[in-house]
Amino acid sequence: MDEITKISFVEEVDTSYLETLMGYNSRRAALAIIGVFLERMAKYELRPVDFSVLSLVSHNPGITSRQLCNALGVLAPNLVGMVTALEKRGLITRCPHPHDGRAMGLHLTEDGKTLLKAAEETASKLEFDCTPNLSSAERKTLIRLLKKIYK
Repeated sequence: MDEITKISFVEEVDTSYLETLMGYNSRRAALAIIGVFLERMAKYELRPVDFSVLSLVSHNPGITSRQLCNALGVLAPNLVGMVTALEKRGLITRCPHPHDGRAMGLHLTEDGKTLLKAAEETASKLEFDCTPNLSSAERKTLIRLLKKIYK
């Protein structure tokens, strides 16, 4: 009985130490935004990585798979399936690269352009919806600081 009386139960979880860690805070923020992203992008059938691939192809017509891998920090074998799936959906097309006979440049189809335009508008809106406590200047500062970690 004495042992049982020594056991305590938590009323409120103390996260104070974790909240001092960059990884914990950045992961919590990412999870909050990704959850909303998944909900809102479901109508386009896009996962975050699909959206990123389409956006990079849109803003960099002719980008190669190797360049996509470098920009996204993904391995080539993981990207192959994504590109193939987006191509099967009629969102991207592969064209021979003008300077490298071994490489293929990726381009959005008209359907891909239409879908991505709507998806990017959705993404921009959800960024604001998920960060209502940040001013525009604070959003820019946060993005600038986060980039210092991975660039």
